[in-house]
Amino acid sequence: MIAVSGRFGCEPIVFHATKLLVTSWYLRSMEPSSSDALLVDCPARLAVEIIADKWSVLVVFALGQRPRRHGELIEVVGGISRKVLTQTLRKLQGYGLVYRAETSTQVEYRLTELGTTLVGPVEMLNRWAREHGEAVADFQEAHESD
Repeated sequence: MIAVSGRFGCEPIVFHATKLLVTSWYLRSMEPSSSDALLVDCPARLAVEIIADKWSVLVVFALGQRPRRHGELIEVVGGISRKVLTQTLRKLQGYGLVYRAETSTQVEYRLTELGTTLVGPVEMLNRWAREHGEAVADFQEAHESD
């Protein structure tokens, strides 16, 4: 009997002799489970890796509104340096989320079709921050001396 992980480790498949047997655990794992995110090579980890960087979330949010030039992103995303913005854009391009469109006179960045799928979740994070940000700040202030 040999256990083999699926592409992202969330789908274990068991081979027994020449027959492919799918365990009942595999069938249960077909339904989304919050514990899948705990597996080392599950796609949820990739999502966290992408959005864990605060600059990536802010750039996706800005580009979700409309395509923008580099200088425009510097103005819109408060506090980001040119170097960090360039690194962030390259990282997002590497994930296939941002497209760099070059014309003879300018460069513009826009979300790819895949990148636009992140707009909804990023907007949800933004909404959560607006609704609960003050409570987080109050908690931090109350526990500064701890």
